[in-house]
Amino acid sequence: MALFILRRLLQSLFVLLAVSVVVFCAVYAVGDPIELLVSPEASPADRQAMIIRLGLDLPLWQQYTHFLWNALHGDLGNSFVQGVPALDMILQRMPATFELVAVAIAMTCLFGIPLGLVAGLYRDTPLGRTIMGTSVLGFSLPNFWQGMMLILMFAVWLGWLPASGRGDTVSVFGVPFSFLTRDGWAHMIMPAINLALANVALVLRMTASGVAEAQSQEYVKFARAKGVRPGRIVSRHILSNILIPVVTVIGMEMGHLIAYSTITETVFAWPGMGKLLIDSVYQLDRPVVVAYVMFVTLLFVVINLIVDILYAVLDPRVRLLAPAN
Repeated sequence: MALFILRRLLQSLFVLLAVSVVVFCAVYAVGDPIELLVSPEASPADRQAMIIRLGLDLPLWQQYTHFLWNALHGDLGNSFVQGVPALDMILQRMPATFELVAVAIAMTCLFGIPLGLVAGLYRDTPLGRTIMGTSVLGFSLPNFWQGMMLILMFAVWLGWLPASGRGDTVSVFGVPFSFLTRDGWAHMIMPAINLALANVALVLRMTASGVAEAQSQEYVKFARAKGVRPGRIVSRHILSNILIPVVTVIGMEMGHLIAYSTITETVFAWPGMGKLLIDSVYQLDRPVVVAYVMFVTLLFVVINLIVDILYAVLDPRVRLLAPAN
């Protein structure tokens, strides 16, 4: 286990290095932030002073080496627009995104696994076919369109829920949380549903497929022949075996939601990291964009490592390292 973790950490360092090169070159090759930061009436001397202050007068390779050296010391640069550390801006928005993703993942588990279990156990009945047919909508509907329809229905027509913002928060150890207030839940429920719908459909169909396959296995048939109660067969023999790929997918989707919640956060004006990324792209705030991508890549690496370890814990037959020859 220790050797596996060490090997994955070394691989992760190479991944982070490769991502930093690609993202840095791609972001710094697009647009000129000076055009947005400096007034058109500014003198050439003022423009040049701003270029030098931001380090944009240096060659690209030298800008990257400075960025890499500072990143190794925990400094991902300062925002061109706000003038504050980019990492601080991301960390300030992180609780809002994590809270939204946590609720979306909880909805995915709460609805996706039970519905998939029912659809798999009763796949040849009208109920099972209805659940599987409806799940197709989760993959088919565009995320931004879902969000707008939710706002139109529940905020505009019915007036039940607020259309945007985070609502009231309660600070715990200096970190604001929305789920601790009723108003916060009212603001959170629509964006969380919008994030969760596609994942509910994915987990539902994976669970249903796993249940259908497990029912044809010999150990399930043998349990039935012994007279084991159907509920115990489902919980002990079927569910415990299909949870391995489901947990893997949920872990991967957690990282996916954190990284790509930008559309949902923009539609609902949720003040999270995704909204910060979109605003930074519009403003050509290069350090914030690069810092965001690096931070999210690190999260993906950590989440994938945790998922691999959980995979081995859930199924002792899985070995993290191949046996030596």
